[in-house]
Amino acid sequence: MTRLAVFDCDGTLVDGQAAVCETMERAFAAIGSPPPERNAIRRTVGLSLPLAMRQLMTDGREADRLQVVEAYKRLFRETRLSGALHEPLYDGMADLLARLDEDGWLLGVATGKSDRGLHSCLETHGIKQHFVTLHGADRYPSKPHPAMLEAALDEAGVGADDAVMIGDTSFDIEMAGAAGVRAIGVAWGYHDPAELMAAGAQSVASTMEELENMIRGR
Repeated sequence: MTRLAVFDCDGTLVDGQAAVCETMERAFAAIGSPPPERNAIRRTVGLSLPLAMRQLMTDGREADRLQVVEAYKRLFRETRLSGALHEPLYDGMADLLARLDEDGWLLGVATGKSDRGLHSCLETHGIKQHFVTLHGADRYPSKPHPAMLEAALDEAGVGADDAVMIGDTSFDIEMAGAAGVRAIGVAWGYHDPAELMAAGAQSVASTMEELENMIRGR
């Protein structure tokens, strides 16, 4: 039986919280607008930038939202190219991916990151070779729409019943539900475990060992 484990990126594979919040604050400053509170920014991680901006700027003009989106993309890209971007892998994640890969699991990513940002992140951490299917926000509707997860299933040649989605936000869990895929939450990301369970997660892992057991169905 072929099995597929699809991971979210920010808040699941890597801890990009500081980078996201700092870049968002700089993007708002670039258009002379006060930034949202960091908790509000964290709540939108996982959404596409345009959708996140609609939540962060509920009273703003669409033109202003688009300016912040473009400023964020530019600033994040500049930070990455300068070598200053800090998105550390969560402890134990590289070893978990290697074990799953060695045991015949197909691995994928479905993320709100851009394709360029995703590939750069995985290459930086030396884990890109483990993944057979990679999907970012550039080509799909924002989570929780299931399009990118369905694309991962199609590309890997795996049915929904033989796949699992691992994520840290309710957007990940709801996407999995919409695609008919089993969902596992992780407690070290952006949304609380209770929210993940309410969104439909089968379980929520607090440690890497728990996550591996849950993925394997132990």
